[in-house]
Amino acid sequence: MDLTSLSTPWGQPRFTSRRGKITQRSMVDENVEWEVPQVVDAVTPGNPRYSEKARLAKTMQMDGSTWGDASADPTKLAHANNKMSCFACHSSWTTSCFGCHLSMKANQRKPNLHNEGGLSRNWTSYNFQTLRDDIYFLAKDGTVSGNRVSPARSACAVIVSSQNQNREWLYSQQQTTSAGGFSGTSFSTYVPHTVRAKETRGCTECHVARAGDNNAWMASLLMQGTGMMNFIGRYAYVGEEHHGFEAVAVTERDEPQAVIGSKLHELAYPVEFKAHQAAGARLKEAYHHGGDVRSLQLRGEYLFAAGGGGLRIYDVAQVDQKGFSERIVSAPVSPLGQRLYVKTKDATSVALPTNTTVDAQREVLPQNQEQKVHPLYDYAFVTDRTEGLVVVGPLHTLMNGNPSDNFIKRMATFNPDGVLTGATSAAIAGTSGFVTTPRGLVVLDLEDPVKPRVIGQLAAPLREPHAVAIQFRYAFVLDSEGLKVVDVTVPDKPRVVEGSKVPFAHAHGLYVARTYAYVAAGPDGLAIVDIKSPEKPRLDQTFNAGGAINDAHDVKLGATNGSIFAYVADGKNGLRVIDAISANETPGAYGFSPRPTPKLVATYATHGPAIALSRGVDRDRAVDEHGNQIGVFGRRGARPLNGEEQRRMYLRDGKLFTVTDAPPGKAVGGAATDNRGAGGAAASGGRDERR
Repeated sequence: MDLTSLSTPWGQPRFTSRRGKITQRSMVDENVEWEVPQVVDAVTPGNPRYSEKARLAKTMQMDGSTWGDASADPTKLAHANNKMSCFACHSSWTTSCFGCHLSMKANQRKPNLHNEGGLSRNWTSYNFQTLRDDIYFLAKDGTVSGNRVSPARSACAVIVSSQNQNREWLYSQQQTTSAGGFSGTSFSTYVPHTVRAKETRGCTECHVARAGDNNAWMASLLMQGTGMMNFIGRYAYVGEEHHGFEAVAVTERDEPQAVIGSKLHELAYPVEFKAHQAAGARLKEAYHHGGDVRSLQLRGEYLFAAGGGGLRIYDVAQVDQKGFSERIVSAPVSPLGQRLYVKTKDATSVALPTNTTVDAQREVLPQNQEQKVHPLYDYAFVTDRTEGLVVVGPLHTLMNGNPSDNFIKRMATFNPDGVLTGATSAAIAGTSGFVTTPRGLVVLDLEDPVKPRVIGQLAAPLREPHAVAIQFRYAFVLDSEGLKVVDVTVPDKPRVVEGSKVPFAHAHGLYVARTYAYVAAGPDGLAIVDIKSPEKPRLDQTFNAGGAINDAHDVKLGATNGSIFAYVADGKNGLRVIDAISANETPGAYGFSPRPTPKLVATYATHGPAIALSRGVDRDRAVDEHGNQIGVFGRRGARPLNGEEQRRMYLRDGKLFTVTDAPPGKAVGGAATDNRGAGGAAASGGRDERR
């Protein structure tokens, strides 16, 4: 676009070039003008506007070491203009919305919101929950913008509810799913409008730091999720082994849905808060169902539960529906139309590739330029002490709106040469599965979900591992000695990091959230481990609420409004709710990973010993570790970085590539071409914030 032909309202040229300087005049004030800095100035040594950081970023070549030549072939540049938008580096911060609740109520007389006039009998309120500016995502922009790498955001992590005229919740806090099968926890590339000339992205904000202290940041940057922004919702689901499971109400029903006992609860619901305190901070509302539940995971309207009899999927869609006497059911329709269980000999856990509602069988419309959901997401994976790994599916039948075809079955049983005998837990990271057994950690290739392959095994120094969590390049493993860290940068070559052990005598459950690992440490309560540098973990603190938490078996985190809460399955003591990062009381609460300040705010006495918890919905996870898209993107052709693009950020020839924020060596020669002059302003596009 030739900007030299533009003029101001006073008839002056909007852009002029005089003595090598581009000047822009204001469209608002006749007497205001400013110089438009040029990129060539920033990369030319000796120029008053020269910046070594700018030259390093703009001239770095794809080999990761050559820089300084401003006249280099653009195809060799790591950050070429045709590959990256300017504001991918020049945006100082971005905003994301990690939760919006659209709640429709019937028989509420309201004017229509737009210009059509008239009144509506249904009112849908818009309740945003978790607004943050502590993250920075990168993704591929839409087709109209050239599919360049650009900043992205969580745009609309919507959950929906609907209440009828009898004040019955027909559905409550349910996820949505896109036409192409992606989770409605959506994302979009965008222009953040926070461009700065100096507050820019550094090398270690987009590549693995040589200091080894940005693993959680990289997981977030690549949109793989960090476990911090997860949505627990109104009900926390607690597994109680032989006593079944319970859905425990942990928030108020009305907006704002404050966690009961929290500071927000005190501010927004003073009467209810006072009553809660008077009752000894005990929660009262819960719904129970029998069975044998050792591991459980909520996904949409269904709860996946593994126990001694195998896997059973429960319908929990009506858990908040007062019109139903039995709010949790195992078979809401005739067995002729439904069979949601698979028997196994001794199931120990269930692992889902995602807890968001994706549908791997939906057709992708070519005009939307979307990828297809990977077949992996149509299955659940059950670990069994006797049978190894049992693959169960298909899951898309639960989402097609037809109640007469809800049948699941055993799709595969995998235990070659007994390598998975005694399996205790599993974690799915992309198309890699990580299974713990008494002998060590087994890595599986799940590219073909019904035909798993063993691609890696790790025994000593692991001793009877029983829990595993993945964050970007590392697996965090609990065994009989405590917490240990395994490097899984190359999944088929796992390596225990020497000296990474944090000893625990009774480590049961594990949850990783950004730079901290939360360990349910039995009689020692909740242990919080600093894993900012994963190869140098250290115990940050333990919390037992003055000795009250003394049988901790599992822990999960969830973000509700501005605070982060830890939910602890405290064995014989029931469910504990802990205000871990308080928007009101924790220093730096809105930072990327503030130090937790745990405080016990509520307790629920379960029917049986609380041993397991369902993970909250992953609201900051748009793509898996192998580049398979999960969340829908809001621009045509936009998407997260695929597997190859992600690996190029940190691997060279299959080996780890690390950076510092300092130049990797001396700059090479080569001057930039100065195109300022007639039409030159078109190259810059205006003042600093538009460069």
